[in-house]
Amino acid sequence: MAQHSKGPRVVIVGLGVVGAAVADELVLRGWTDVSVVEQGPLFETGGSSSHAPGFVFQTSPNRAMTQLAQRTLDKLDGLDVNGEWVSKRVGGIELASTEARLHELRRRLGLAQAWGVPAELISPEQIAALWPGLDTSSLLGGLHTPTDAVVKGVRAVEFQARRAQAGGARLLPWTRVSAVHTTGSKVTGVEIRPVEAHGTGPGATQILPADIVLLCTGLWGPGMARDQLGIALPMLPVEHGFGFSLPSSTGVDAATEVVKPMLRHQDFAMYLREWGDRIAVGAYEHRPLPVAPEQIAGAEDFARTGIHPAVHPFTAEDFAPTWAEAQRLLPGLVGSGEGLAGLDTARSFNGIFSFTPDGGPLLGPVPGTAGLWMAQSVWVTQSAGVAQVMADWMTTGDPGIDTHSLDLSRFDPAVVSSRWAREQGEESYDEVYDVIHPKASTLKMRGLRSSAFHSRHRDLGAVFESAAGWERPLWFESNQSLGEAHLGDQPLPDRDAWSARHWSPIVAREARHLREHVGLVDMSSLPRLQLHSAGPSTDDDAAAHSAADPSAHGATGFLLDLHARGLLSRRPSKAVGGIVYALLLDERGGVLSDITLARTGPQSYHLGINGPLDTAWLQTRIAEHHSATEDGVQLTDATTGACGLGLWGPQARTVLQSLVEEDLADEHFKFYRARQLRVAGVPVLALRLSYVGELGWELYAPAEFGGFLWDALNQAGQAQQIRPVGRRAFESLRLEKGFRLWGVDMTREHTPLEAGVAFAVAGEAAEKLAALGRTESGPLEPGALEPGATASGTVVPRRRLECLVLQDPARLVLGHEPVFAPDGAEPLGYVTSADQGYTVGESIAYAWLEGAAHSIGDPVEIEYFGERLAAVLAAEPRFDPRGTRMRG
Repeated sequence: MAQHSKGPRVVIVGLGVVGAAVADELVLRGWTDVSVVEQGPLFETGGSSSHAPGFVFQTSPNRAMTQLAQRTLDKLDGLDVNGEWVSKRVGGIELASTEARLHELRRRLGLAQAWGVPAELISPEQIAALWPGLDTSSLLGGLHTPTDAVVKGVRAVEFQARRAQAGGARLLPWTRVSAVHTTGSKVTGVEIRPVEAHGTGPGATQILPADIVLLCTGLWGPGMARDQLGIALPMLPVEHGFGFSLPSSTGVDAATEVVKPMLRHQDFAMYLREWGDRIAVGAYEHRPLPVAPEQIAGAEDFARTGIHPAVHPFTAEDFAPTWAEAQRLLPGLVGSGEGLAGLDTARSFNGIFSFTPDGGPLLGPVPGTAGLWMAQSVWVTQSAGVAQVMADWMTTGDPGIDTHSLDLSRFDPAVVSSRWAREQGEESYDEVYDVIHPKASTLKMRGLRSSAFHSRHRDLGAVFESAAGWERPLWFESNQSLGEAHLGDQPLPDRDAWSARHWSPIVAREARHLREHVGLVDMSSLPRLQLHSAGPSTDDDAAAHSAADPSAHGATGFLLDLHARGLLSRRPSKAVGGIVYALLLDERGGVLSDITLARTGPQSYHLGINGPLDTAWLQTRIAEHHSATEDGVQLTDATTGACGLGLWGPQARTVLQSLVEEDLADEHFKFYRARQLRVAGVPVLALRLSYVGELGWELYAPAEFGGFLWDALNQAGQAQQIRPVGRRAFESLRLEKGFRLWGVDMTREHTPLEAGVAFAVAGEAAEKLAALGRTESGPLEPGALEPGATASGTVVPRRRLECLVLQDPARLVLGHEPVFAPDGAEPLGYVTSADQGYTVGESIAYAWLEGAAHSIGDPVEIEYFGERLAAVLAAEPRFDPRGTRMRG
């Protein structure tokens, strides 16, 4: 990378609300060799930023999305362009006209409290006071967020772009990027040419050299990714109806534009706000109107016609139901009457916005091409916040927040396709204002992936969810026969209506049955990789395990190098057959993931990972390793074409022993060991691991053997009462055992000590963390900690993941609820994982709590739909704290 006093050469493609903000943020950080290429004119570029209604409602179920919105408003507060405001905190109100919506607003209030957004539930009378002229007769209440704001997208672009330009950035309007150039796997620049406009001929093509290229191409993103990069970008541009009332003499002046709070009327999938002397109304009620890349006008068309490419003709028939409700809510609208009376159809339009399968943006480095980055599908709401994250990420390697739900690599490449992106994007559009349960599953493209056991599951009455395209059993109706469901030694109480969704009392039966007998859990969807190389055949000498010794080559040398750099928390096992639980860490000691490393050969490893982000991260590290060595380290998928089962419970060894020739006694097959077995003749990689805290194995085999393996295990386990067990019971059992779920309980924002996994840090990685100050004290002793415990002599960190037990075991929470001190007004933190622990008879929640003064037994309160539930900090794990059952 060509580094000099101005920083590396950066090319940003797209001067919308994201591209302009990133240019500004890079210049503010001292990177001034920045060129922004825009195919349209400056500032009002014709993309989504140019017509965005500017609603910034901060509260989201996704904490990172809330943080980005907060950052956006904090940055834009008080700015102006030629005396015209950029952002105005008029506040926002979400309306409830049904009991279901009011119930949802209580949940959203809890989210706001958890994420630090000021909010309150207000009455219809209070809504009327804030919005004179609004008919509140049908309303039951609302959620008022006084710090929400309207942002003028074009002004935000202009202010940030001009400041970046003043700091040294170059702005290149009416310039098209026709190709991204690479050498090997490194970006080297972009090919640009002037846009043919107003009858002029094609301009000369130029090469704009670059060390870093960031694509902020908005609705043009999918087409550019497909045509220039060969990438199927999981993003769908969709039309969205946006209408204006006729002007009114009672409206505000054009300069003021908006005084009253923005309104969301989610029961009718609509929103509205003042727009000078008019009312602007947006509709999500209508059918999805996806837009293919070929249907989006190019810059030449924009130059010729002046019509924004992100604006399509208004489809009045789609907007009619929304307008009818707008007239009912605002009876004083000018010209109101039947049909579209009072609607300025000439000014109204269908605006194009982009939707991803989960509604989040696509941020981060593009795997396989060093120096190529993306920031796509970003709305005005999160724009400046995204820019700050991208600038931090690009300049320091640390985005500063947890980005796992935002990273463009989060979707499994095995399922990403144009059809999948379209169907998931349409569903995302449909659900924008729906009440979405946190346990709900997609309804689109179901059955895309299924395990080798799927037909057996169906025969047993499995109820499925979809995860990364996989059909996964949640529970089995056939287990209704297991007897009465219990919570501890008491009959299982009824759940409240919300927590009873996507759940069954059968879950409690399955959990207890596995603890008492033996269960089979389908683990086929667990992502797995093979890391291997030719390399030397041994590394038994101590030098091979020395962090800096070049004699450690191949896959093993790669892992040792990661450990030496503090990026892998433990060394791999020295012995073939050994398994190590380890953390992937970033350069600042944050937990990027947790994985299992099973050494299957001198230079081969079976990795259990969390998902595509781990694959992308490892591929990047391998590329770095290859640039410094000649090791032929390879990473290959081990999930597709394979199947997996968890065989767990006190009778697991008896069942498996009857199907293998090898002795499975503990002295012959120890905990955290791996062996190749023939199970009833099926070739199986057996890993003695347990995510549920019971004796047992994970068994992986080629998919073509799956049906036979399932049948053999079930037949062999009849005397031991073997039963299938679904994911809901699996989740409860892991919570009882205190095992962390990465991405929920811990992320890159957290250190191993804070997250209670410091026991997994040893050797050079512990020294690196101590040097960074990320252990809050000194080096950690290898293996000194159990989950949730603190190293001897260390200082308690400023925040910790704590185990909470609710006072009433019949009550439960589901995650993201705020946690308070008794009668406290300000939250101490928020819940991550939560469920009933059926076999311990408790309702368990894990929560991040700020401050060091928390002790076992301290009382706290968890707010659940407006009700404070009493809980206490409890020692963990709640089940088998010494781990004797899974080691037995």
